[in-house]
Amino acid sequence: MGRRTSTAMMRIAIAGAGGFASLLAHELSRSAYAIIVLSTKEHPEFEANYDCQVAVVDYTILEDLQFALEGVDLVISTISGAEQLNLIDAARRARVRCFVPSEFEGSISHRPQAGSDPFDNDSSTALGQLQHWSQSRQHSMKYTVFSCGVFYERFAPGGLQAYNMGVSCRIRNQGDYMIDVERRIAEVPEANPQGRPVTMILTSAFDVARFVAAAVELGIETWPREWKMRGARLTTQRLHEICSEVRGVEFEVITRPYEQIEQWLRYYEQNRDEAKWYSMQHLLQTANGRYAMSETNLNDAVDVQPISFRQWLYNTWGPA
Repeated sequence: MGRRTSTAMMRIAIAGAGGFASLLAHELSRSAYAIIVLSTKEHPEFEANYDCQVAVVDYTILEDLQFALEGVDLVISTISGAEQLNLIDAARRARVRCFVPSEFEGSISHRPQAGSDPFDNDSSTALGQLQHWSQSRQHSMKYTVFSCGVFYERFAPGGLQAYNMGVSCRIRNQGDYMIDVERRIAEVPEANPQGRPVTMILTSAFDVARFVAAAVELGIETWPREWKMRGARLTTQRLHEICSEVRGVEFEVITRPYEQIEQWLRYYEQNRDEAKWYSMQHLLQTANGRYAMSETNLNDAVDVQPISFRQWLYNTWGPA
């Protein structure tokens, strides 16, 4: 366990005011940190519920962002695309000490190469910028990625949308990703390209926020380039089996061989069916190990006991 050092008077900015930003604000507000939430519109509920300041910003105006970040030590981003790129530039100019990009998914080493990631959304550009500024001789800015695999909440009633999350990943709705628990149907990859079972890391978004807050207590000076965490490590087969066991009903399961996933991708691309192409891409990315991690260093570093997937599913859905 690490020792809390110079974190007591830190100023932390959370960029974005969606569901995950709300979870972060909730956990971080338990501490003595000064919390500021950057949003494009007012959110009085944040100020009322989390005793934090909300700064209304325009992400297209660099000077606006830089002014809002003056005196901030740590930025945690829950936004992506061009907005996050501007935020990184403004954070550097404001001499922010550390930046956490919006990369709360699989480990960065398991992503496709830059230019070939269908879910990139300027992620590779953001990481490239952060790498560059972390090595700057003048006013260098550290950065750390928090990798957590797949949010359990993808399988919740209403999906990620029910938690005001998932806008940029095209899987906001219930059943968009592999399993629809309510309808008792599943579509999962059979094996990875080497013919082995597909393994993945999953974590509740609520626990991810707890992990981030606990990591802050360690002191940002101690942070590695990547913190990895897990709530569960499961094969895709075991995932739908647990859903069936908890609900007490049999699921209709379609198991897709790897080659078949590739064939369907080509078919949907030729027919310009973007929605189904993205859905099949999620199966391919899962099969390719995007959400697999062999080791998770944050679980051992902090005193956070994440909920298991089985328990989360029981609490969320219960028996049918």
